[in-house]
Amino acid sequence: MQQILMGPTLALDGRRSPTTSPACTSKLHDSVVVPQKLFASVTMGEEKPFDFLRTLFEGVIAGGTAGVVVETVLYPIDTIKTRLQAARGGSKIEWKGLYSGLAGNIAGVLPASAVFVGIYEPTKQKLLEIFPEKFSAVAHLTAGAIGGAAASLIRVPTEVVKQRMQTGQFSSAPDAVRLILAKEGFKGLYAGYSSFLLRDLPFDAIQFCLYEQLRIGYKIAAKRELNDPENAVIGAVAGAITGAITTPLDVMKTRLMVQGQANQYNGLLSCAQTILREEGPAAFLKGVGPRVLWIGIGGSIFFGVLERTKLLLSQRRSKRSISESSKEE
Repeated sequence: MQQILMGPTLALDGRRSPTTSPACTSKLHDSVVVPQKLFASVTMGEEKPFDFLRTLFEGVIAGGTAGVVVETVLYPIDTIKTRLQAARGGSKIEWKGLYSGLAGNIAGVLPASAVFVGIYEPTKQKLLEIFPEKFSAVAHLTAGAIGGAAASLIRVPTEVVKQRMQTGQFSSAPDAVRLILAKEGFKGLYAGYSSFLLRDLPFDAIQFCLYEQLRIGYKIAAKRELNDPENAVIGAVAGAITGAITTPLDVMKTRLMVQGQANQYNGLLSCAQTILREEGPAAFLKGVGPRVLWIGIGGSIFFGVLERTKLLLSQRRSKRSISESSKEE
């Protein structure tokens, strides 16, 4: 998800809020525009000329780091979820090789997470400058969808290879890519792309909007910046809720991606009709338990690592500025 994040408030979740600038504070008392800045994720007070590039750069680093940590820790749960969704009728689930395909998946997750956060953060900040405060949720939703669309170009091939390996179709990522290209062509790497977008764009938009809004509301109630455990809990809640809501879309995406040349389904609508006719409505919730657990814990780890990484980058930048100022004096 989507997720996707700088300084105290990396774009992904409006986390940038950790450090409210004096400019924002004074506006709160002197102008009606204050609310806009409150939702603008803290760091938007007084931006420097190259702030956009810095935001992009730090977002890429924080997003990539968070994505790799989450994928490594939770990969076994994701594998179980995929096998549950791919199983038809009363077929049994294979419990071996739960880390099958991890290395190849990380090779795709790293750039995908980096692209998502790198696009989401500056887009969110720009939209928050344009939209009035009461429409901040729309800015978060839109930024999440745009970041997800950009990252999908990397995510989809990665997901296709990962899920084919998780279901035992291939033994290594290189073999998977080579054989998919040979048998299905380039489009084979983008199998289920429409269902992926149908699932992930709403997922990214909802998860990040929920995280941003919950975080803002909590900060207003607590009247202080949030600590790491609090950010993690909010991330878990946002992830779990979004994961449960989008499970039916995830089931269809999985079926389309793992069918290979079988062509049991001719698109999203055909997939939905076939599942409903042959397995009933309950099949659309297959794997909901592992999915909610996986995304809930994943949201906690992702946003926790993301915020911490952004904070460390921000502190490092501040120390460098102080050091340079000292030398000039």
